[in-house]
Amino acid sequence: MQIEYNTKGDVLYLRLEDPKQRVINKRISDDIVLDIGKGEKIIGIEIVGASTHINLKNLLPVEYHISSGVPI
Repeated sequence: MQIEYNTKGDVLYLRLEDPKQRVINKRISDDIVLDIGKGEKIIGIEIVGASTHINLKNLLPVEYHISSGVPI
């Protein structure tokens, strides 16, 4: 998963799958858009006005660890 935040537009994007896939955008509210890929799978989530919905200080920067030999 990749997390991108645009400070100028206050837009948070959570990329859950391969970005090279063709997607259909599905707006589920004024501030949230889902990118839907093959098999109706959610590929990404865009949150407009992210700082009003999420405490970004707790989310960014994201730290993570990948253990070798463990499938993700």
